[in-house]
Amino acid sequence: MSTVTLPVARVSTRALLTGGVVAGPLYVAVWLSQAFTRDGFDITRHPASLLSNGGPGWIQTTNFIVSGLLCIGAAIGLRRTMAVRGSSGVRGRVWGPRLLAAYGLGLLLAAAFPADPAAGFPVGTPADYAEISSRGMGHFVAGTIGFSGLIAACFVFGAHFRAVGRRTFARFSVVTGILFFAAFAGLSAGAGSRPTIIAFDLAVILGWTWITAICRDKR
Repeated sequence: MSTVTLPVARVSTRALLTGGVVAGPLYVAVWLSQAFTRDGFDITRHPASLLSNGGPGWIQTTNFIVSGLLCIGAAIGLRRTMAVRGSSGVRGRVWGPRLLAAYGLGLLLAAAFPADPAAGFPVGTPADYAEISSRGMGHFVAGTIGFSGLIAACFVFGAHFRAVGRRTFARFSVVTGILFFAAFAGLSAGAGSRPTIIAFDLAVILGWTWITAICRDKR
């Protein structure tokens, strides 16, 4: 009787990429379920990071940790599969996964340095409260690292997909990078206005959709 043994590396790579497929829907589901149930939270006024405050704040903190780890795992899986399927000269096979891992690192740092209470959330916080503490500054740095990594990863993967003839994925990657950059820049310049927060929320969903798509494609 013969048995078939699958290489451990191949199984673990598929599992890592599956984690990347799951990360986005999981993050968005946990975020939105809180956004519409937490007392005083207004999704048009409050960024997801504020959910780390208050009694149930551990839920969003855990969400950052789990999604960050899954994202880093997906980056490892992408690096493996791109190294196997592509030649050493294929664009993006090294820096694409590294930059995606930077996004995961940013999520982990966001958990370590929660955002400060602001704009009336959690309940009891003054509506005009906008003081930035040392942990709040750490959260800002975490966001800069993570979002910059994601934006750059979109463009690097865009070059990769273009080099291997995957034009649809190349366009999807570049458009995602452009829109996310615009939303992030708008949020930074708009000082938390409703339009900029809504645009950024949509960009976050788009970014996770892109991660899900490329992990599913490479799996």
